[in-house]
Amino acid sequence: MAVTTERPAPFRVRSLVPLSLVSAAVGLGAALAFPFMSVFLSQEVGASPLALGTFLLVTPLASLVASTLLGRLSDARAVRRTLLIVGAVTGAVGYGLFAVLRNYWVLLAVSATLVAVASSLLPQMFAYARQVLERGGSTRAPLIITGLRTLISLAWVAGPPLAALLVARTGFTGLFAATGLVFAVVALLALRLPEVAAAPPVEEDAEPVVPGPPPRFALPVLAFVLLQGAISLGVVTLPLFVTEQLGGTTTDVGLIMGLCAALEIPLMIGFGVLATRVDQRTLVLAGAVVGVGYHAAMLLTGSTWHVAAAQVLSAVVISAVMGIGISYFQSLSPERPGHATTMFTNSATVATMLAGPLLALAQVLTYRTAYGMSLVMSVLGLALLLAVRPRAD
Repeated sequence: MAVTTERPAPFRVRSLVPLSLVSAAVGLGAALAFPFMSVFLSQEVGASPLALGTFLLVTPLASLVASTLLGRLSDARAVRRTLLIVGAVTGAVGYGLFAVLRNYWVLLAVSATLVAVASSLLPQMFAYARQVLERGGSTRAPLIITGLRTLISLAWVAGPPLAALLVARTGFTGLFAATGLVFAVVALLALRLPEVAAAPPVEEDAEPVVPGPPPRFALPVLAFVLLQGAISLGVVTLPLFVTEQLGGTTTDVGLIMGLCAALEIPLMIGFGVLATRVDQRTLVLAGAVVGVGYHAAMLLTGSTWHVAAAQVLSAVVISAVMGIGISYFQSLSPERPGHATTMFTNSATVATMLAGPLLALAQVLTYRTAYGMSLVMSVLGLALLLAVRPRAD
């Protein structure tokens, strides 16, 4: 495919159809594999609490390194479409191996390499969308980016229940084989995307760029690590909390997670519309406040229907923090969409790293204590976000 020229055609919504399909497929792949990963490692592989925590720490650490390196490369050269294809192929191979392997150390190696590279799909996809929108002259980037994020939530409506069905009918072999197939479809869809030209090079007399994230990212990244860490810990704990502490089934887990994703869809659309009129930081702050309430509610739940009811709050948190958060970070550094989006996804990656050891600790104590930890992280994240100074235009 040819690289987009310096004077692209005016933006048309239909031009995002292939990317929308990519977004939905990437979301489905994650929705199949992620919810039951802790159950797979604990029950199928026989990982100890320490081994489980190590796995959930090493994998996101490798993902962070891979996403950061690929994010910098994508801002410097016209390779973003190529990186999407590479990420999808490595995801297909990686999860295909998960379908047949049961050795903990081999699985850890696969996860820290192939699956880690596949993690670059999300930041590269949103950065690609932002670049296409800006080159096409669109003024509705926050709304459209949120719309693409909504497609991921739509995939999560079907993903966890489908994953539960696959585990019940075909075991984890069928689950990961289906996940690998989904990533193979992503690779085929990405082949249809045009490559987008890299950002113009910096003039020789321009001020040199200081390596690493700009100073304005420091507090937002720390705040989002804590806020998304609380969300991540809650998500990975939920299957074990429901099945082992509340007496629920894997079907209950699938339905609860699907309910949350279904609620996210109208909420994300609504937040996307608001983001074109209301300051994005304000919306993220509102989501953080609701996050404090959600984890407090989960700390007090006593049955599966309590958990299901609390998903209303969870959907608000995810829609505001993780939905609008992408556009919020891109607004902090609009000239470097790949870097800015990677900073956002890296905060989620570090959050996942934080969730792993905390889940292992909750296994030793009780799974309910995980939500107490999430509550503390939400409060600290909200405090840091309040300390962030709005960017001066």
